[in-house]
Amino acid sequence: MSEFILAAVAWPYGNSQIHAGNLAGSYLPADIFARYHRLKGDHVLMVSGTDSHGTPITVRAEAENVPPEEVYQRFHAGFLELFQKMGLTYDLFTSTHTENHFKVSQAMFQALLENGFMYQETQKQWYSPKQGRFLPDRYVEGTCYICGYQNARSDQCDQCGKLLDPTRLIDPHTKTDGSTPELRDTTHFFLDLGTLQDDVAGFLKERESYWRPNVIRQSLGQIQTEGLRGRPITRDLKWGIPFPVEGWDGKCLYVWFEAVIGYLSASIEWSKIHGEPDAWRDWWKNQDAKTLYFIGKDNIPFHAIIWPAELAGAGGTFDACYGSGKEEPFALPYDVPANEFLNLEGQKISGSRNWAVWGLDFLSRYDPDPLRYYLTSIMPETRDADWDWEEFYHHNNDELVATWGNLVNRVLSFAYKYWEGVVPEPGALADEDTALLDEVEKGFETIGSELEAVRLRSALNEAMRLASEVNKYLDQSAPWKMVKTDKGQAGRAIFVAMKAIDSLKVLFAPFLPFTSQKLHQFLGYDGQLFGNQHTKSFQDAVGEHTALLYDPSNAVGKWEKSKLNPGRKFLKPEPLFIKLDKSIVEDERGRLGK
Repeated sequence: MSEFILAAVAWPYGNSQIHAGNLAGSYLPADIFARYHRLKGDHVLMVSGTDSHGTPITVRAEAENVPPEEVYQRFHAGFLELFQKMGLTYDLFTSTHTENHFKVSQAMFQALLENGFMYQETQKQWYSPKQGRFLPDRYVEGTCYICGYQNARSDQCDQCGKLLDPTRLIDPHTKTDGSTPELRDTTHFFLDLGTLQDDVAGFLKERESYWRPNVIRQSLGQIQTEGLRGRPITRDLKWGIPFPVEGWDGKCLYVWFEAVIGYLSASIEWSKIHGEPDAWRDWWKNQDAKTLYFIGKDNIPFHAIIWPAELAGAGGTFDACYGSGKEEPFALPYDVPANEFLNLEGQKISGSRNWAVWGLDFLSRYDPDPLRYYLTSIMPETRDADWDWEEFYHHNNDELVATWGNLVNRVLSFAYKYWEGVVPEPGALADEDTALLDEVEKGFETIGSELEAVRLRSALNEAMRLASEVNKYLDQSAPWKMVKTDKGQAGRAIFVAMKAIDSLKVLFAPFLPFTSQKLHQFLGYDGQLFGNQHTKSFQDAVGEHTALLYDPSNAVGKWEKSKLNPGRKFLKPEPLFIKLDKSIVEDERGRLGK
């Protein structure tokens, strides 16, 4: 029975390019997961967009002396280009700077307010006498009072991952000019996380058995050791979503509060685009839907604590505030499969030092599937991982080219030559033939189970292991020699190998969609395993924005074993992958840090 699957993907800040660490952390895992469920025939919705309102955008805008809109739109355009080249199948990749997102975020606030989960409080906030304004948290840095990290933001420490009380920051200084700020009184609305704590803790305990240990440790563990307290949801800032309360001019919704609402607003926007304004409810109000949030470990508290609190607190009241009809509770996150960090050549990735593998730069020299393959093979699912250029070189040549690509090319080329582009008639299959096909076909269950659990690295390893088994079968059956003395027996082995390759094409498809589509065509099939992507521009009250959309209308792929039959015509194959020269290792290492 088909399920409703929501793949909610971390929103990249619109102030910097995307690197391999970002791709491995959330964007690629979500796409692999979504593609698998699409092949299964599930109702998949994969959404995200550019986080347009964070203070990283205003910091950069001030440094460049340009409007914040110009900054986020520039990087948003780069995201769209990268995601299309990388093959990330967002049903909608939008931005938080849309009329729709403004309306949904304001409705979420109103629902929490009406349900009694908002309160006002005057607090101390960092103020810059030199600049004459209150400073958003990202404008203030200092030493973390928990772990001693010296470059902590005032609201969260990137070293220990803990949410911080900005007033307790040690040795604070402003990020823009280095001056020392002072604490002054300002009044804000707060989300009452303390009152919602039992709801969030109960929700986490229900998922404790299957969530990743690092996620439970940073969410349920934090609640049990420290408890929850209210957090301000407004800020003294002009760039952002206007605060929808009369008399509170000059304040906007705090980005940590409204950015996570983007998953909901993007789903609503997608529904409107497709002419079904209530379709979003199938994922958000359906308690049987599976909603998964693909993020990096630095965002765990916001997705495993704060967002569930917002959803539980708003409940069915959101429907009345938004004007969407029947009042029903939200479906809380099914899973938050947060990944650890990806390092580079033994060091932390650093954009400022150009110590990074930038997505678009990589794709200017290499194909997307080798990148997808390598990132999946080292995906930091349980601990930090490391990109090593020599390792990338070997994964490409020794696995993609030698194991999988060579298998496809030699079998199809041989068959094309000796059977003139027609799948050979095998006759009766021997025990070793059926044993191989049975093992490959079991991959739909074993690999599928790993993909369901978002254990993508082991799923890919199993697919490559099965490709190796087909190579072993060919070494033993040796059709290359047999064709000279017994073409019928050689045809049986080639048919079995082609049928196994046809199944492997599907097993590899979530990871290697571009080359799997090529192979699909080589084998004589019509149509696309997956659908197509395109961009479209929209105009609303906030302005024009361009979104990336996925069109599944011509997708024919299914998560099922091969249906290849004797007599099918197929095409002359070409190599699926390019063998790389060893020189690329030092060439690429030489680009780092410059």
